[in-house]
Amino acid sequence: MVQTTNPRGRAALKTVDPIWDQLRAEAEVVIAREPQLAGLLHASILHHETLESAVAHRIAARLESDELGDGMIRQAFEDAIELDSDIGLSIRADLAAVVDRDPVADRFLEPVMYFKGFHALEAQRFANRLWNAGRKDMALYLQSRVSSALQVDIHPAVPIGKGVFIDHGTGVIVGATAVIEDDVSILQNVTLGGTGKEQGDRHPKIRRGVLIGAGAKILGNIEIGVGSRVAAGSVVLKSVPSCTTVAGVPARVVGRAPCADPSRSMDHVLDEAEIFDPVI
Repeated sequence: MVQTTNPRGRAALKTVDPIWDQLRAEAEVVIAREPQLAGLLHASILHHETLESAVAHRIAARLESDELGDGMIRQAFEDAIELDSDIGLSIRADLAAVVDRDPVADRFLEPVMYFKGFHALEAQRFANRLWNAGRKDMALYLQSRVSSALQVDIHPAVPIGKGVFIDHGTGVIVGATAVIEDDVSILQNVTLGGTGKEQGDRHPKIRRGVLIGAGAKILGNIEIGVGSRVAAGSVVLKSVPSCTTVAGVPARVVGRAPCADPSRSMDHVLDEAEIFDPVI
Protein backbone atom coordinates (compact mmCIF):
# COMPACT_ATOMS: atom_id res chain seq x y z
CA MET A 1 0.00 0.00 0.00
CA VAL A 2 1.35 3.44 -0.95
CA GLN A 3 1.88 5.76 1.99
CA THR A 4 1.47 9.46 1.27
CA THR A 5 2.64 10.97 4.54
CA ASN A 6 5.45 10.62 7.02
CA PRO A 7 5.06 7.23 8.80
CA ARG A 8 6.76 8.59 11.92
CA GLY A 9 3.55 10.43 12.89
CA ARG A 10 1.65 7.28 13.73
CA ALA A 11 4.72 5.58 15.25
CA ALA A 12 5.04 8.44 17.73
CA LEU A 13 1.39 8.10 18.70
CA LYS A 14 1.97 4.45 19.57
CA THR A 15 4.53 5.38 22.19
CA VAL A 16 2.89 8.50 23.66
CA ASP A 17 -0.87 8.54 23.22
CA PRO A 18 -2.72 9.99 26.23
CA ILE A 19 -6.12 10.11 24.51
CA TRP A 20 -5.94 6.41 23.64
CA ASP A 21 -4.74 5.54 27.15
CA GLN A 22 -7.55 7.59 28.69
CA LEU A 23 -10.17 6.00 26.42
CA ARG A 24 -9.08 2.51 27.43
CA ALA A 25 -9.19 3.47 31.11
CA GLU A 26 -12.70 4.86 30.65
CA ALA A 27 -13.81 1.60 29.03
CA GLU A 28 -12.46 -0.40 31.96
CA VAL A 29 -14.41 1.78 34.40
CA VAL A 30 -17.64 1.20 32.48
CA ILE A 31 -17.08 -2.56 32.37
CA ALA A 32 -16.68 -2.64 36.15
CA ARG A 33 -19.90 -0.67 36.56
CA GLU A 34 -21.94 -2.18 33.67
CA PRO A 35 -20.68 -5.74 33.06
CA GLN A 36 -23.41 -6.27 30.45
CA LEU A 37 -21.45 -3.91 28.20
CA ALA A 38 -18.17 -5.79 28.58
CA GLY A 39 -18.43 -7.63 25.27
CA LEU A 40 -19.26 -4.46 23.35
CA LEU A 41 -16.46 -2.44 24.93
CA HIS A 42 -13.88 -5.18 24.49
CA ALA A 43 -14.82 -5.57 20.81
CA SER A 44 -14.97 -1.82 20.18
CA ILE A 45 -11.99 -0.58 22.23
CA LEU A 46 -9.97 -2.94 24.38
CA HIS A 47 -9.24 -5.57 21.70
CA HIS A 48 -7.55 -2.94 19.50
CA GLU A 49 -3.94 -1.77 19.50
CA THR A 50 -4.58 1.79 18.29
CA LEU A 51 -7.25 4.46 18.49
CA GLU A 52 -7.49 4.49 14.70
CA SER A 53 -8.33 0.80 14.63
CA ALA A 54 -10.93 1.17 17.39
CA VAL A 55 -12.64 4.10 15.66
CA ALA A 56 -12.63 2.25 12.33
CA HIS A 57 -14.17 -0.82 13.97
CA ARG A 58 -16.89 1.11 15.79
CA ILE A 59 -17.97 3.13 12.76
CA ALA A 60 -17.89 0.09 10.46
CA ALA A 61 -20.23 -1.69 12.87
CA ARG A 62 -22.70 1.18 12.54
CA LEU A 63 -22.46 1.26 8.73
CA GLU A 64 -22.65 -2.45 7.91
CA SER A 65 -25.51 -3.60 5.70
CA ASP A 66 -26.61 -6.63 3.70
CA GLU A 67 -24.74 -5.11 0.75
CA LEU A 68 -21.38 -4.76 2.51
CA GLY A 69 -20.51 -6.22 5.90
CA ASP A 70 -18.58 -4.46 8.62
CA GLY A 71 -15.41 -6.40 7.80
CA MET A 72 -15.24 -4.99 4.27
CA ILE A 73 -16.04 -1.48 5.46
CA ARG A 74 -13.42 -1.77 8.19
CA GLN A 75 -10.86 -2.88 5.60
CA ALA A 76 -11.66 0.19 3.50
CA PHE A 77 -11.09 2.34 6.59
CA GLU A 78 -7.79 0.58 7.31
CA ASP A 79 -6.75 1.26 3.71
CA ALA A 80 -7.50 4.95 4.27
CA ILE A 81 -5.35 4.95 7.41
CA GLU A 82 -2.47 3.39 5.45
CA LEU A 83 -2.85 6.06 2.78
CA ASP A 84 -2.58 8.85 5.37
CA SER A 85 -1.03 7.95 8.71
CA ASP A 86 -1.68 11.50 9.94
CA ILE A 87 -5.43 10.85 9.92
CA GLY A 88 -4.97 9.78 13.54
CA LEU A 89 -3.98 13.33 14.45
CA SER A 90 -7.29 14.58 13.04
CA ILE A 91 -9.24 11.94 14.95
CA ARG A 92 -7.58 12.96 18.21
CA ALA A 93 -8.13 16.66 17.57
CA ASP A 94 -11.82 15.97 16.83
CA LEU A 95 -12.17 13.96 20.04
CA ALA A 96 -10.60 16.77 22.04
CA ALA A 97 -13.00 19.22 20.35
CA VAL A 98 -16.04 17.18 21.39
CA VAL A 99 -14.97 17.00 25.03
CA ASP A 100 -14.04 20.69 25.04
CA ARG A 101 -17.25 21.98 23.42
CA ASP A 102 -20.06 19.55 24.25
CA PRO A 103 -21.31 19.98 27.83
CA VAL A 104 -22.72 16.43 27.92
CA ALA A 105 -19.38 14.81 27.00
CA ASP A 106 -16.91 14.54 29.85
CA ARG A 107 -15.15 11.43 28.51
CA PHE A 108 -13.62 10.38 25.19
CA LEU A 109 -15.80 7.28 25.44
CA GLU A 110 -18.99 9.14 24.53
CA PRO A 111 -18.04 10.26 21.01
CA VAL A 112 -16.14 7.07 20.16
CA MET A 113 -19.01 4.80 21.19
CA TYR A 114 -22.20 6.81 20.77
CA PHE A 115 -22.07 10.17 18.96
CA LYS A 116 -23.14 9.97 15.34
CA GLY A 117 -21.82 13.45 14.54
CA PHE A 118 -18.32 12.24 15.42
CA HIS A 119 -18.86 8.94 13.59
CA ALA A 120 -20.05 10.69 10.44
CA LEU A 121 -17.10 13.09 10.50
CA GLU A 122 -14.49 10.35 10.85
CA ALA A 123 -16.19 8.21 8.19
CA GLN A 124 -15.92 11.19 5.84
CA ARG A 125 -12.22 11.51 6.66
CA PHE A 126 -11.70 7.87 5.68
CA ALA A 127 -13.80 8.31 2.51
CA ASN A 128 -11.88 11.48 1.60
CA ARG A 129 -8.56 9.61 1.67
CA LEU A 130 -10.00 6.93 -0.61
CA TRP A 131 -11.48 9.57 -2.91
CA ASN A 132 -8.11 11.32 -3.25
CA ALA A 133 -6.46 7.95 -3.98
CA GLY A 134 -8.81 7.36 -6.92
CA ARG A 135 -11.16 4.92 -5.14
CA LYS A 136 -14.17 7.11 -5.82
CA ASP A 137 -16.81 4.40 -5.94
CA MET A 138 -15.89 3.07 -2.51
CA ALA A 139 -15.82 6.64 -1.19
CA LEU A 140 -19.27 7.33 -2.63
CA TYR A 141 -20.60 4.08 -1.22
CA LEU A 142 -19.40 5.10 2.24
CA GLN A 143 -21.02 8.52 1.82
CA SER A 144 -24.29 6.81 0.91
CA ARG A 145 -24.16 4.49 3.94
CA VAL A 146 -23.38 7.36 6.33
CA SER A 147 -26.31 9.30 4.88
CA SER A 148 -28.68 6.36 5.34
CA ALA A 149 -27.45 5.20 8.75
CA LEU A 150 -26.49 8.49 10.43
CA GLN A 151 -28.47 11.16 8.50
CA VAL A 152 -25.32 13.13 7.68
CA ASP A 153 -24.39 13.68 4.02
CA ILE A 154 -20.89 15.10 3.41
CA HIS A 155 -19.37 14.55 -0.01
CA PRO A 156 -16.07 12.61 0.18
CA ALA A 157 -14.27 15.26 -1.90
CA VAL A 158 -14.63 17.87 0.86
CA PRO A 159 -11.35 18.71 2.68
CA ILE A 160 -11.97 19.05 6.42
CA GLY A 161 -9.48 20.51 8.89
CA LYS A 162 -8.63 19.26 12.37
CA GLY A 163 -10.55 19.89 15.58
CA VAL A 164 -13.97 19.97 13.92
CA PHE A 165 -17.13 19.39 15.97
CA ILE A 166 -20.42 18.26 14.41
CA ASP A 167 -22.99 18.39 17.21
CA HIS A 168 -25.87 15.90 16.94
CA GLY A 169 -25.26 15.60 13.20
CA THR A 170 -28.79 14.94 11.98
CA GLY A 171 -29.52 16.74 8.73
CA VAL A 172 -26.02 18.10 8.05
CA ILE A 173 -25.40 18.33 4.28
CA VAL A 174 -22.12 19.48 2.70
CA GLY A 175 -21.60 19.77 -1.07
CA ALA A 176 -18.62 18.51 -3.02
CA THR A 177 -16.66 21.76 -3.48
CA ALA A 178 -17.09 23.06 0.06
CA VAL A 179 -14.09 23.57 2.36
CA ILE A 180 -14.16 23.30 6.17
CA GLU A 181 -11.04 24.55 7.96
CA ASP A 182 -9.70 23.83 11.47
CA ASP A 183 -11.69 24.30 14.70
CA VAL A 184 -15.13 24.73 13.10
CA SER A 185 -18.32 23.82 14.99
CA ILE A 186 -21.46 22.81 13.09
CA LEU A 187 -24.83 22.06 14.66
CA GLN A 188 -27.67 19.92 13.33
CA ASN A 189 -29.59 20.56 10.09
CA VAL A 190 -26.89 22.78 8.58
CA THR A 191 -26.53 22.90 4.79
CA LEU A 192 -23.40 24.00 2.94
CA GLY A 193 -24.93 23.90 -0.52
CA GLY A 194 -25.09 25.38 -3.98
CA THR A 195 -27.60 27.80 -5.42
CA GLY A 196 -28.84 25.80 -8.38
CA LYS A 197 -27.43 23.79 -11.28
CA GLU A 198 -24.18 25.71 -11.64
CA GLN A 199 -21.03 23.72 -12.32
CA GLY A 200 -17.51 24.00 -10.93
CA ASP A 201 -16.59 25.53 -7.57
CA ARG A 202 -20.03 26.22 -6.15
CA HIS A 203 -20.09 25.57 -2.40
CA PRO A 204 -19.13 27.58 0.72
CA LYS A 205 -15.68 27.93 2.24
CA ILE A 206 -15.83 27.85 6.03
CA ARG A 207 -12.72 29.37 7.58
CA ARG A 208 -11.05 28.60 10.89
CA GLY A 209 -12.97 28.97 14.15
CA VAL A 210 -16.44 29.50 12.65
CA LEU A 211 -19.59 28.58 14.60
CA ILE A 212 -22.64 27.60 12.51
CA GLY A 213 -25.94 27.44 14.39
CA ALA A 214 -28.65 24.82 14.02
CA GLY A 215 -30.64 24.92 10.81
CA ALA A 216 -28.43 27.48 9.06
CA LYS A 217 -28.22 27.31 5.25
CA ILE A 218 -25.07 28.69 3.61
CA LEU A 219 -25.41 28.64 -0.16
CA GLY A 220 -23.05 29.30 -3.04
CA ASN A 221 -19.31 29.77 -3.51
CA ILE A 222 -19.02 32.25 -0.65
CA GLU A 223 -16.67 32.57 2.32
CA ILE A 224 -17.49 32.63 6.01
CA GLY A 225 -14.53 34.49 7.48
CA VAL A 226 -12.25 33.42 10.32
CA GLY A 227 -13.91 33.46 13.73
CA SER A 228 -17.41 34.37 12.54
CA ARG A 229 -20.81 33.17 13.73
CA VAL A 230 -23.88 32.19 11.69
CA ALA A 231 -27.02 32.32 13.82
CA ALA A 232 -29.45 29.43 13.97
CA GLY A 233 -31.95 29.32 11.11
CA SER A 234 -30.11 31.88 8.96
CA VAL A 235 -29.88 31.71 5.17
CA VAL A 236 -26.50 33.09 4.08
CA LEU A 237 -26.14 34.09 0.43
CA LYS A 238 -23.18 36.50 0.62
CA SER A 239 -19.66 36.21 2.04
CA VAL A 240 -19.25 37.06 5.71
CA PRO A 241 -16.25 39.07 7.00
CA SER A 242 -14.01 37.70 9.74
CA CYS A 243 -15.08 38.05 13.39
CA THR A 244 -18.67 38.88 12.47
CA THR A 245 -22.10 37.58 13.46
CA VAL A 246 -24.83 37.22 10.83
CA ALA A 247 -28.48 36.33 11.34
CA GLY A 248 -31.77 36.29 9.47
CA VAL A 249 -33.37 35.26 6.18
CA PRO A 250 -31.56 36.39 4.17
CA ALA A 251 -28.70 36.83 6.65
CA ARG A 252 -27.50 40.30 7.59
CA VAL A 253 -24.48 41.40 9.62
CA VAL A 254 -25.88 42.07 13.11
CA GLY A 255 -22.82 42.21 15.35
CA ARG A 256 -19.31 41.19 16.19
CA ALA A 257 -18.23 37.70 17.10
CA PRO A 258 -17.45 37.62 20.84
CA CYS A 259 -14.01 36.02 20.63
CA ALA A 260 -11.31 34.78 18.27
CA ASP A 261 -12.78 31.27 18.21
CA PRO A 262 -16.57 31.30 18.71
CA SER A 263 -16.54 27.66 17.66
CA ARG A 264 -14.86 26.83 20.95
CA SER A 265 -17.00 29.02 23.21
CA MET A 266 -20.18 27.68 21.51
CA ASP A 267 -21.87 30.96 22.53
CA HIS A 268 -24.96 31.57 20.38
CA VAL A 269 -26.24 34.56 22.38
CA LEU A 270 -25.65 38.07 21.00
CA ASP A 271 -24.83 40.52 23.81
CA GLU A 272 -25.89 44.16 23.52
CA ALA A 273 -22.25 45.25 23.43
CA GLU A 274 -21.73 43.22 20.26
CA ILE A 275 -24.75 44.57 18.37
CA PHE A 276 -24.62 47.36 15.85
CA ASP A 277 -27.02 48.50 13.13
CA PRO A 278 -27.56 45.73 10.56
CA VAL A 279 -25.67 46.03 7.32
CA ILE A 280 -27.85 45.38 4.27
